Amino acid sequence: MNIVFLDEYTLGGTDLTAIRQLGNYMGYASTRPEQVIERSKDAEVIIVNKVIIGRKEMEQLPKLRLICVAATGVNNIDLDAAKEYNISVRNAVGYSTHTVAEATLGSILALQRQVIYYDRYVKSGAYSASGEWVNFDRPTHRLWGKNWGVIGMGNIGREVARLATAFGCNVAYASTSGAIRKEEYEQKDLDSLLAWADVISVHCPLNEHTKGLIGERELALMKPSSLIVNVARGGIVTEEAVAHALDNGVIAGAAFDVYPTEPMPADSPLLHIADKDKLLLSPHNAWSAVESIETLVECIATNIKNYQQGN
Repeated sequence: MNIVFLDEYTLGGTDLTAIRQLGNYMGYASTRPEQVIERSKDAEVIIVNKVIIGRKEMEQLPKLRLICVAATGVNNIDLDAAKEYNISVRNAVGYSTHTVAEATLGSILALQRQVIYYDRYVKSGAYSASGEWVNFDRPTHRLWGKNWGVIGMGNIGREVARLATAFGCNVAYASTSGAIRKEEYEQKDLDSLLAWADVISVHCPLNEHTKGLIGERELALMKPSSLIVNVARGGIVTEEAVAHALDNGVIAGAAFDVYPTEPMPADSPLLHIADKDKLLLSPHNAWSAVESIETLVECIATNIKNYQQGN
């Protein structure tokens, strides 16, 4: 069985022995769109993280039977075409649940306590030169007692809700699919959740229902003291609207780990807000703890083994 991994770099140099030993393996650090077909022409199994496998690619890869997505989201795969060409698509579920949830809490705590600003203040020498034992340049806030709104109560959203509850928050959620499920947290419609919450965290998939879900109108419903963090997919929260909201005091702070275009372009409005300490940015690595990547490799290997066994 020929196995091709088209963007190995996305796993950060982790040991791939568990995958390599399952067949004739070929790995590429990265693959441009025009290289996909040539590199995959003899593959029965393709592994991708962000490389797009669409109808055009599938129709020229007659040996392809399995696409393993080295992630949870499968928006880079044409699922309708895969079904038509009898190609199985298997993703990795749950490998980064705790990691992304921890990153979500960490981002909010950093914004609440102005961690970046005060770290820079001390390291700059300003604290040593001040002659004062404490500094109040920027107000800080506690998380205990705040209202935390979760958008998307899946595995990650549920873990964020559990952690937020442990920190003393009141938790409610909104479902982007419209499904009504029995959860231990109150369910609200999106507008009500936005108006109620001190913190909003986004954990839903990117699809036709969630693209542009949070824009200027939705941000205007939020409290001026509120914070929003998107660790789900770029495009769910509109960057231009958030930049405008931060610059005009509509909300107090935001954190992004995901962007519509990755890497984000140099002219992104998020890079040009007036008060940069209102915004925390990371390069789509909320999921990337060493332990999570090791679990991800195990998930991919299991998906291939299950395919080999006809499961």
